[in-house]
Formats: sequence, structure tokens, C-alpha cells
Amino acid sequence: MHPATRPGIPSSPPSPRWILRTLFVLAPLLLAPVLLGAEPSSANPLPFRVTIDGSNQPQDLDVAIRILLAITLLSLAPSIILLMTCFTRIVIVLSFVRTALQLQGAPANQIVIGLALFMTCFIMAPVWENVRHDALAPYQARQITSTVALEQASSHVRRFMLKQARPKDVELFVAMARLNPTEPTQLPLSVVVPAFIISELRTAFQMGFLLLVPFILIDLVVAVVLMSMGMMMMPPQTIALPLKILLFVLADGWGLVVRSLLQSFPG
Repeated sequence: MHPATRPGIPSSPPSPRWILRTLFVLAPLLLAPVLLGAEPSSANPLPFRVTIDGSNQPQDLDVAIRILLAITLLSLAPSIILLMTCFTRIVIVLSFVRTALQLQGAPANQIVIGLALFMTCFIMAPVWENVRHDALAPYQARQITSTVALEQASSHVRRFMLKQARPKDVELFVAMARLNPTEPTQLPLSVVVPAFIISELRTAFQMGFLLLVPFILIDLVVAVVLMSMGMMMMPPQTIALPLKILLFVLADGWGLVVRSLLQSFPG
């Protein structure tokens, strides 16, 4: 049998008119789900749907604000820790201890900063607990607005900073800002924060000076003894360094320094 006459195989290609008739019949069936707003068929490999529902708009907005606040706090966290907590005083005093011992790499910077961070968390724990209880928890329970929560949180931090700041430093920035007579608890953070930082630097350098005095005396005594023995070519640091470390260990220096730092922040 000739291939052109086999059953089931058309003898000629379909005409254009037949193709157009088929498309006219299938077009309404294909476009009906789109025109009527029906769900796309599961056979569609790339379903795409945009839905605007006003019923859950407040929830989406609340989540967006939370994400924005979280990102903002993460970006400002180093500045908040440095300028609004006790971290500055602690890390400066610990750096003075290392300088007094004339040890360049022991303890390492990572250890000093880590110890300062943990001590900061310990000292600031009551403040952060008050912030969580009075600001964060009511805001998450939708009992207060974000403005009230921010004011409640800043009031606890402001109270902590005012306890550490000297009245003289606070009065300086109040005068420079040309503020009217205001209660200390109503002062803006733009006045309290710089006054707190100046007071922290002053207190830290005072504690650092008291730490340096005994070690300077050790250097002086060692230098005088070496000169009296005629050993002027020997550096005094060679003899003074082991004596400083021995004195610091015997006096429980790290415990005294940490205890002094903790007691320097009134409750």
C-alpha cells in the first residue's frame, strides 16, 4: 500500500481555514478563566497571582514597622552601647590596667571588650528589665502605641544616665541648648547623652590614674635600685614587669578592679 493511502494519516496538510476555525473554537475556552477571574489551572507551570486584600493590612503594616525598627536598632546598637551604657567607663579602665602593667597584647583586645560587654549586661540588666516590662511588653500586647513605648523606654535609660552624670556637665549642655528651666526627668536625650559621656570619661580617667600610681612607684623604686647598684645599662622594665605582675596577682588585682567598677555605678 502506498504511504499516502494508509488509514489514519492525512493525505495532505490541514488547510489554513481549518486551523482558523479550530483557534476560534478554543480561544473562548482558554480565555474564560482569565475573563471570569477564576483560579488558574494546576497544569500551569508558572502560576502568578497578585492579590490586594484590605482585611489584613494592619497586620502587614505592623510587621513592616517591626522589621524596620529591628533593622534600625541593629544599625544603632554599637552607638547605643558606647554612648548610653556603662561600657565606655569599663573598657577604658580595663585598658588602663593593661597599660599600667605595660603588657601590649595580654589580655587581648577581644578579651577586654568581651569582659566589658558582659559587665555592661550585668550592670544594665535592671534597666533593660524595666524597659521590657514598661515599654516592650505592653507594646507587643497592643496596649500602648509606639510613641508611648519609646517614651517609656527612654525614660528608664535617661534616669540611669542622670545618676552617673555630674550636675555640672548637665548644666553645661542645658545652657548651650538654651533650654528653659526643666525637670531632670524631662530633659531631652540630646542634652543627657553628651553630659553622660563627659562624666563617664572623667570618672574613667580618675580610676585609671589611681591604677597607675602604684605601678609608677614600682618603676621608680626599681630604677633607683638599679642606679645605686651601677646597673645603668639594664632597662628597669626588665625587672619591674615581673614585680608588677606578681604584685597584681597577689593583691587579686582583677577582682579589685571589677569590684570597684561594679560599685562605681549606684543602683
